[in-house]
Amino acid sequence: MLALLRTFSWQELRHHPWRSAAAVAAVMLGVALAFAVQVINSSALDEFSQAVRAVNGQPDLELRAMQGPLPEALYGHLANHAQVLRASPWLELSTLAQVAAPTTTSPGAAPVRVVLRVVGADALLLPAVAPALMPRAFASSERLAMLAPATVFLNAAALQALGLASDGSGAATLLLHTGLQSSTSTSHMVRVAGTVAAGGAPLAVMDIGAAQDLWGKAGQLSRIDLQLQPGTDRAVFRQALQSLPGWPANAMLAEPGDAVQRIGNLSRAYRVNLTVLALVALFTGAFLVFSVLALSVAQRAPQFALLAVLGATPRQRLALVLTESALLGLVGSAAGIALGTALAATALQLLGGDLGGGYFAGVQPALQWSAPAALLYCALGVAAALVGGWWPAQSARHLPPAQTLKGLGAAAGRGPGATVGIILIAAGALLASAPPIFGIALAAYFAIGLLLVGGIALLPWGMAWLLQRLHPLVAGRLLLVLPLERARRMRGTAAIAVGGVVASLSLAVALTVMVASFRGSVTEWLDTVLPSPLYVRSALSAAGGEAALLPPGFDEAVAQLPAVARVQPLRASPLQLDAKRPALTLLSRPLASDPARALPLVGAALPVPAGRTGIYISEAVVDLYGLQPGMDWPALSKSFSPLAQEGQAQPAIFFIAGVWRDYVRQSGAVAMDRADYLRLTGDTRASDLALWPRDGADLAQLQQAIRALAEPGAATDTATGAGAAGLEFVSSGAIRERSLRIFDRSFAVTYWLQAVAIGIGLFGVAASFSAQVLARRKEFGLLAHLGLTRRQILAVVAGEGAAWTGVGAAVGVLLGLAVAWVLVHVVNPQSFHWTMELRVPAARLLALCAAVVASGTLTAWLAGRAAAGQDAVLAVKEDW
Repeated sequence: MLALLRTFSWQELRHHPWRSAAAVAAVMLGVALAFAVQVINSSALDEFSQAVRAVNGQPDLELRAMQGPLPEALYGHLANHAQVLRASPWLELSTLAQVAAPTTTSPGAAPVRVVLRVVGADALLLPAVAPALMPRAFASSERLAMLAPATVFLNAAALQALGLASDGSGAATLLLHTGLQSSTSTSHMVRVAGTVAAGGAPLAVMDIGAAQDLWGKAGQLSRIDLQLQPGTDRAVFRQALQSLPGWPANAMLAEPGDAVQRIGNLSRAYRVNLTVLALVALFTGAFLVFSVLALSVAQRAPQFALLAVLGATPRQRLALVLTESALLGLVGSAAGIALGTALAATALQLLGGDLGGGYFAGVQPALQWSAPAALLYCALGVAAALVGGWWPAQSARHLPPAQTLKGLGAAAGRGPGATVGIILIAAGALLASAPPIFGIALAAYFAIGLLLVGGIALLPWGMAWLLQRLHPLVAGRLLLVLPLERARRMRGTAAIAVGGVVASLSLAVALTVMVASFRGSVTEWLDTVLPSPLYVRSALSAAGGEAALLPPGFDEAVAQLPAVARVQPLRASPLQLDAKRPALTLLSRPLASDPARALPLVGAALPVPAGRTGIYISEAVVDLYGLQPGMDWPALSKSFSPLAQEGQAQPAIFFIAGVWRDYVRQSGAVAMDRADYLRLTGDTRASDLALWPRDGADLAQLQQAIRALAEPGAATDTATGAGAAGLEFVSSGAIRERSLRIFDRSFAVTYWLQAVAIGIGLFGVAASFSAQVLARRKEFGLLAHLGLTRRQILAVVAGEGAAWTGVGAAVGVLLGLAVAWVLVHVVNPQSFHWTMELRVPAARLLALCAAVVASGTLTAWLAGRAAAGQDAVLAVKEDW
């Protein structure tokens, strides 16, 4: 075998290097994209888990509230519990930080603001519970600086983002913003006294008592970490706590790994979808390997026949071609792993760990290269190449030596029936209705593969059925009879020739329809959720939490301005109902009696029974929590129960009155009328204001008037365009434009994959036609002897190309629409928990099909020119 590879296969590679290079490149691209996605996601997830462990330590249990803070009284009770070895209290805040009176900022330049997470901790417990957060004071700081008021210790990311020296040279004072500046100041000056070793995003650590005093959080905690006595059963301990009298109903106990599991589960569907899209290039690459080897086997048919005469068995010929395909796959896979590693390293350096889904925004991980993952994707590339080389290897195995040496080619066999294809398509249809597996639409992906393979398997039967119907229409027209009669007798060969077109075009059509459907649905959704022409929010919204909230009564003050016709306050708050699932978003906005005008409802809203509070859940909540319209939601009622016990709210029984589409919050959202929210919480603060200015109002003066309400006498920052009060104004058109631009950027890879798939399919057509035309030189010579001109022979070949690619385009569009239906109605709901309407861009699909047919016809004509010349006439003499 090695001798044949050196003498037989190597000579083929030397004479046609670019052909083999194209197959290697196709395999390389598929492997590179898939491996890069794997490396980026694993690196980001590893960095996230390390940051969580550094900040949270390794407790046995974490106690948090579903919404709002925990009462500090719980800490004393738990710290004295017999089964608790150590309890550590924590207070966490999100702020925007800037260096106070920076000396390096040029006059007129805006100060750099950094989202800074502030963690208040018990300094005496840090060495045991979270060593990475242990303060390391600067040489110029006092020994007990950690216990000093208004004093923070920054990690390396915070120092770098704020432009501060890591050795403490030059005293630094930070201004921390947690809300709009007003009479009740929410901006505080703190001193930087040292560093902490924790990595991850910008972080500040300070004494918990000092943090409570600085921000007025006395008696409030964000979480309590528990380390249990050795031998304590966590499940039993958890049940015992929850059964204690007076235990808060909204207190939630979580395992330490739940945070990593939540973000891993949330990003898994996005990662799998990107990987599947990357493997589309590998799937079409298998067809390119098939086309290259089919052409190679056709050109070397006399040599294979000679090998057979000299004693090479059919099994040896099969093994030789499969070895060639495996080598192509191995070289392509190795190059793909190298390219994927380079792509991942570049993406991590330029974009961080965010793949476009927003799950790891702000994370800057180091490259985590995995040998098992590299071997897996390398094996996938080799397997794809072997699949592509299987049919050419079978051709070499079953090649008749005597007929081939005489130039007669293989005898036409009876094409397979439609049974196999029908079974595969039926199996795909059944799998498409299967539920997700571990939250991933694995069955739907297998269904797509079965639909494609089943459709291609039906091609010979479909070609025979179509040609039988066309035959009476072309009777008596020689130039039409010749290509149709050959296609009828060699329909299996014709099906193989257009198989690449069907595969690539169907995938391109499916991606085109899916992206068009999604973009159209997002556009309609934006029209519904952005009813007003202008929106205002706090410039501190990037910090999240309470920092993003506007002052109480601010919406009422804005509504009194003469230039404002109407104001609609909006509030978004995190809500954690399940420790193993990401937090929900609780939205409160005026819904009045017609929620369909404010929310893109799926179906009609149900009437809310008396004594119930109506809520509207997103489609993600339906899937993740198993809820349906018409049901009560006791878990949500439990999250509001502490407020009711404190007299801040009334007990509520929440009734699910409808389901709405939300293309932003994959973890789920709950919407309720603002009047109900105010009745339950008493909190009048809003996070956004939707404004309807009066006709003819001067928007610049209106914005200045609103800034003045946030802080009387505040001047506008001419450098940034934002007022000192820290407000941001944005129009609905700008939000829509930015959202669609982000959408197009996120789906740019699909456009590139469509181009790759079509290119590979057309190359496959060229290779298939070239292989068949070369094998038919004597046939063309005989036609020339019978009186057909070279132009007529080329017309016959071009007619075959047009007919075959036309059939391939028609079948590809039908299969593509079927795959698009699975993507839109199965994969998207199962992966991302949202639905959309199927939209077919007919003009774009027709243009795509026309381009494929024209390219296939031109390819066949060019291939025919090489075989219909003088050599074809002389080739007939070989039989004399």
